[in-house]
Amino acid sequence: MNKIVEYFEKPNVSKAVRYIFYTSLVLLLISEFFVEKHVYFSWAAFPAFNAVFGFISCVVIIVVAKVLGKLWLQKREDYYD
Repeated sequence: MNKIVEYFEKPNVSKAVRYIFYTSLVLLLISEFFVEKHVYFSWAAFPAFNAVFGFISCVVIIVVAKVLGKLWLQKREDYYD
């Protein structure tokens, strides 16, 4: 497992992997314009709706988790004193 991590930490490999990742994201986004959609709601016909909706959903999940952690899970520093 450690050798895999070391392999992907090499600058030229990480740069190539990043390039492949971003290229695949762009290709997927472009393919949205050419694929026929069968939508149930009118707003889902918007190009790249799924990508935008997924990004906004991830941001909301992170914000809610941070707020829950701050208000509910974390205790004061002197809680056990």
